Amino acid sequence: MTDWPTAQGEFHLGDFPLHRGGVLRDAKLVWRSHGTLSPARDNVVLYPTSYSAQHPDLEWLIGPEGVLDPTRWFIVIPNMFGNGLSTSPSNSADWPELVTSWDNVAAQKRLMEEVFGVTHLHAVYGWSMGAQQAYHWAAAYPEAVSRIIVNCGSARTSVHNRIFLQSLIAVLEAAPEYLGDGRFSSHPARAMNAFGRIYASWALSQDFYRANLHLTALGAPDLETFLRRDWVERFSRRPAADLLAHLRTWEAGDIADGGDLPAALRAIQARVLLMPGATDLYFRVADNEAELPHLRHAELRPIPSIWGHRAGNPQPIPEDTAFIRAQVRDWLERS
Repeated sequence: MTDWPTAQGEFHLGDFPLHRGGVLRDAKLVWRSHGTLSPARDNVVLYPTSYSAQHPDLEWLIGPEGVLDPTRWFIVIPNMFGNGLSTSPSNSADWPELVTSWDNVAAQKRLMEEVFGVTHLHAVYGWSMGAQQAYHWAAAYPEAVSRIIVNCGSARTSVHNRIFLQSLIAVLEAAPEYLGDGRFSSHPARAMNAFGRIYASWALSQDFYRANLHLTALGAPDLETFLRRDWVERFSRRPAADLLAHLRTWEAGDIADGGDLPAALRAIQARVLLMPGATDLYFRVADNEAELPHLRHAELRPIPSIWGHRAGNPQPIPEDTAFIRAQVRDWLERS
């Protein structure tokens, strides 16, 4: 229960053509909104979901004193294809080989126009794969968004990041339960045990583990409990086919579509806030530093944290939340 208006719905797109070919049959987006759309429809902040996340996982930062203020902004969370709520392998018998961020933002644009009558966004805010979608919004529809906030994301998934993703893909595809074509006969328990442990090594920094924050800040009695409770069990709540589909979406992230990345960055009209985590191993500060000279209107403000990639979604980290809140609120109010 909140003190501000909320709504939730499903947007049906029919048979949805995909950027890399193929069709997503009977596609739907599940969405959630917070706040009130202004009469001029000029207060919209789009907040796409991240890897395997569903909208309840991301709503913690919405509040009058939070990062996104629903008394000031009309915040719409579109659930990404493949997350188990919107069309996904787990709820569709005809899932294609690849659904990209291009496809997600194209569906989101239709959602905003056809459901809310919104043709221009004040901002897109996203963390991780949500940040990739923010970047794709600015590249695909340069005149339709005024500003984007790229929280721990990049315009193109780096080679080093892709190696991490391919290690997870290989683990899932090596499971005896894997049937091919992104499908599994049953939950691949042993593969998920490896999947969670690989993820834990990348999502948090070496400095985080050196400081024993998995024990002191996150309350695990020992490393084994931390790995099982926070990573293996966390990801095992999602179907393996959905996890695999999202890995492929993540790996394909590229606003230049394999072409000239500096040119694609130069074509962006939106004001871009680049906010990498100082110790993130996926989307490194260096990635955003390389993008910065090609953007027309951009600033780089790294999150000073040892929480690695988690610094960008810092529900248990008050100092990181305060940093992000200050930067985001400032960026949203800038003209």
